[in-house]
Amino acid sequence: MHHMPTQAWGTPAVQPGPPEPPRKKNRTAVIAIVAAVAVVAAAALTAVLVINKDDDKKDAAKGDKKPSAAASSSKDTPSQGDGGSDEDNPRAGQTVEPVIPGWKTVTNPKRHDAFDVPAGWYVASPDTMSTFSKDGKPLISMTGPAYYKQDNCTIKDKKTGVTLKSPLAGAGTKGAQGAKSQAQAAKTEAANWLYAVFDQDDTGDYKYTPATKFTNKYGIKGYSASGTVTGVKKNDKCASDGKTFTVTYTDINGDWATWVLYAAKGVKDEVSDETIKKVMSTLRPLKSGT
Repeated sequence: MHHMPTQAWGTPAVQPGPPEPPRKKNRTAVIAIVAAVAVVAAAALTAVLVINKDDDKKDAAKGDKKPSAAASSSKDTPSQGDGGSDEDNPRAGQTVEPVIPGWKTVTNPKRHDAFDVPAGWYVASPDTMSTFSKDGKPLISMTGPAYYKQDNCTIKDKKTGVTLKSPLAGAGTKGAQGAKSQAQAAKTEAANWLYAVFDQDDTGDYKYTPATKFTNKYGIKGYSASGTVTGVKKNDKCASDGKTFTVTYTDINGDWATWVLYAAKGVKDEVSDETIKKVMSTLRPLKSGT
């Protein structure tokens, strides 16, 4: 399994809420991915990772963008390559079958959900946490992630010299306990992930869809939202515009959770909105112990 660079972090106890104005500092979107049971020491970074189990309480809200009309949908068809071999994929021997033939199933026992992604995606282990950080401090995180073209772009961090990897897209689930409403949580997370993944310098133009009721044939009920950021200042070769899709729902234990998918926009092999909505349509409850 290929790991992206790790960074040390604490455990900010910030519950989901209305977006706050982002701090305009040097943009460094770092993905920190580790297994929830792991403690990793990296001498070069003096990094010690301690995974927080309450990701629903630790994400700082960002964005502070007023909603406006949604941007037009991409109609590009994504390539399905670069998914990694079965030997490299911890879920290749999964027991939860996909509902779309030929796709892979992503499971998250912590958030009690499952969803399918195209065959070319890399699916991490269920206890993996994906965190985007700025200046060594975590902005946002999710668990049980999957990635499309996870090694799509690489750059070296100017401060540490560590190689950073930027996938074309990623999806996973996070907690939403503490939000005032599911509609608010869905909309807020759409903004949060746009900021944390694509525009930490707050240079782009943000557009959102209103949060709308979401239901599917698998019994998932809640609210969904989406957003785009365009005109992002391209400070490095990996920088791009972006888009996010979210669904906030009530899991089988009665807790709120938010499913998130982010993707680069206006790039080669962009994941189309049609494919994203197809992924979203497979979101389904996962019984404990599955």
